[in-house]
Amino acid sequence: MLTERMKQQIQTISPPDDDELKRIIHTALAEDVGNGDITSQLLVPADLQARMHFIAKQELVVCGGFIPQAVFAAMGQAVAVEVRMPEASRTRPGDVIAIANGPARALLGAERVTLNLMQRMSGVATLTHRFVEAVAGTKAKILDTRKTMPGLRALDKYAVRVGGGQNHRMRLDDMVLIKDNHIALCGGIAMAVEKARKGSGLQVVVECDTLEQVVQALAAKPDRILLDNMTIAQLQSAVKLNDGKIPLEASGGVSFETIRAIAETGVDYISVGSITHSAPAADISGDIKTRS
Repeated sequence: MLTERMKQQIQTISPPDDDELKRIIHTALAEDVGNGDITSQLLVPADLQARMHFIAKQELVVCGGFIPQAVFAAMGQAVAVEVRMPEASRTRPGDVIAIANGPARALLGAERVTLNLMQRMSGVATLTHRFVEAVAGTKAKILDTRKTMPGLRALDKYAVRVGGGQNHRMRLDDMVLIKDNHIALCGGIAMAVEKARKGSGLQVVVECDTLEQVVQALAAKPDRILLDNMTIAQLQSAVKLNDGKIPLEASGGVSFETIRAIAETGVDYISVGSITHSAPAADISGDIKTRS
């Protein structure tokens, strides 16, 4: 059941890019189907109509309910899909997420690709939501990273948003993120920020490993300061030094065991690589029955 907060969240989630979605699906179909589903061609009558239920086998955050229709469209198959559970809704085991009606061969040929994508996306959304719940009541917002599944970044980043998180940069060209090696090659934080400001109109973020670097970054006035692998005590000191001047992001060593304490230091953002690089696939099945 959707709460008002969930409904508002759904309305503000921008969908994945349509061209990118088509690319992903075409690549997945080429990988999985090849020249055709030989088993179904041999065993299933061409005119047999069937119904497939996509069923949640666990509690999860729904993400990718539109995937079945997109996959069937990419295959050029006349399959009607009814989405039963909107994006970001919570399931119980046995809940039906979507129902597809059409040729049995088409349903079987698309099943694996459809489930692979829905399970991946719902898994990322579910794990993200757990981290979001873990920092509830603090001002910290959960960010993803570029540690996504190769080729699936658009869907991974979308799933993070569905789970209640926010996106960090999509690619290297989205933001100027000044790290320790950049600082060393530029001759210091002040020089690095100055060059970044002159060379682009992008957001400038400085990564700091020490409190001394935080002081230098505060003087340079970037758009955000990233506090990398700092202890809770260091994070608390950085928040005090900053005194609300520049948004602070904590990164590194973030887990369920540490995230609440990190959030309570007063940082504005916490980036969590595991929500995409280690998200377990959600358990979703595709159950098929012939139509009478």
